[in-house]
Amino acid sequence: MEASAHRTESLGGARRPLYSRPMIQPTPSTAPVPDAECVALTRTLRRRGTVVLSVFALVWTFAGASGLASPGAALAVEILAVPVTAAAIVLAYRKGAAPSPRVVDLPANWARSVGIVNVVELAAIFAVIAASNASGHPGLIPPCIALVVGLHLVPLARLYDQWQYKGTAALLSAVAVLGLALLAAGFSDESVRAVVGLASAVTLWASAYHVAVKG
Repeated sequence: MEASAHRTESLGGARRPLYSRPMIQPTPSTAPVPDAECVALTRTLRRRGTVVLSVFALVWTFAGASGLASPGAALAVEILAVPVTAAAIVLAYRKGAAPSPRVVDLPANWARSVGIVNVVELAAIFAVIAASNASGHPGLIPPCIALVVGLHLVPLARLYDQWQYKGTAALLSAVAVLGLALLAAGFSDESVRAVVGLASAVTLWASAYHVAVKG
């Protein structure tokens, strides 16, 4: 609010102002200021997310490259994957990076819940591998694992308060459906492994770079 202080003088029975000086009353800021601990936790979680996404992108790259028909092409893809992964991690840990534009808002017992989600994911992956091999359909392993990984990112998006993971989950699920469709269409296990592996790697790298740069 703004008030005015007036100085007046008498002139023929009337009083007129000599000057008007505005008086500004300070108002408290309504925007909350995040504390240093919350800012540090936000940066730590997003750096950790970038590393995990990048490393698993590298793993998917090697899995996909193993399905390529040309050994030379497979080697080239594997070599290229290393600096792409390293660059994402360097971006996440670069000095002088601005703080994330939004600090995380974590639910209660988030760390315990993250551990449970990851254990369930790992158990589901082992179950997929065992069931696929036992049924004589090892070609199902890459798309089914992509689906498991994608689905486990849905609760992690909430637990880490990282909305990008929902997009990653949707894309990995789409890759899994594509892989299953290719198998149903009669494509070889190697071709499906190459498509699913490389598409999953690109998806994870894209998410890693987005988290590293945008926060």
